[in-house]
Amino acid sequence: MITRLSVNINKVALLRNSRGANLPDLTQVAKDCEAFGAQGITVHPRPDERHIKYNDIPLLKEVVTTEFNIEGNPTPQFLKLVLDNRPTQCTLVPDDPGALTSDSGWDTIKHAGLLKDVVAQLKAAGIRVALFVNAEEAQIEGAKEVGADRVELYTGTFANQFLQDREKAVLPHRRCGELAAKIGIGLNAGHDLNLDNLAFYKSAVKNLLEVSIGHALIAQDALYFGLHNAIQLYLRQLR
Repeated sequence: MITRLSVNINKVALLRNSRGANLPDLTQVAKDCEAFGAQGITVHPRPDERHIKYNDIPLLKEVVTTEFNIEGNPTPQFLKLVLDNRPTQCTLVPDDPGALTSDSGWDTIKHAGLLKDVVAQLKAAGIRVALFVNAEEAQIEGAKEVGADRVELYTGTFANQFLQDREKAVLPHRRCGELAAKIGIGLNAGHDLNLDNLAFYKSAVKNLLEVSIGHALIAQDALYFGLHNAIQLYLRQLR
């Protein structure tokens, strides 16, 4: 199975915003990522717009020719943004407004009512819906129950435990992959995946459709190797 690489360009926007001008040019970076081999572009607009801004989304929608994935907490403002721009995929993430980064997934059982309504709205607009969840089998089943097309497994805990015991770290993810295939829900993954742990994760977790990677690729590897080379290195890990 081919696992697609979606490049999260939030950190590029963060750099741009630090000087208040259009350098680097976010839409050009998105086009270049695709030209360099990325099979998708991911953005995660937050209420404070500290990186991706809401007015970036229509511009990116115009230029992205692979898969466009918008992540975020389904507030009314976020849902309007998504429905107005209709990306390929919307990944729903339970971020608090002030969250530094996404570090935990949905409780798909506790929030089933909310998620079922939001998923239905997005799917009616022709948007594929993924739910960001922890690697727990009950959450995969809950995501299926509310109608999600996919789950995105939170891999931060795996990455933190990887150097100590990689087999133990990946076991919950392997089980979730098996369950997802059994019940018929697609499987994505993301958060703190990098050149050290990605190939192992891909080999251990079956039926993995897509990984979303931003921080390590943009903030570290592109700095050392260049963006073109960094994307190629990640694609190599996925092969």
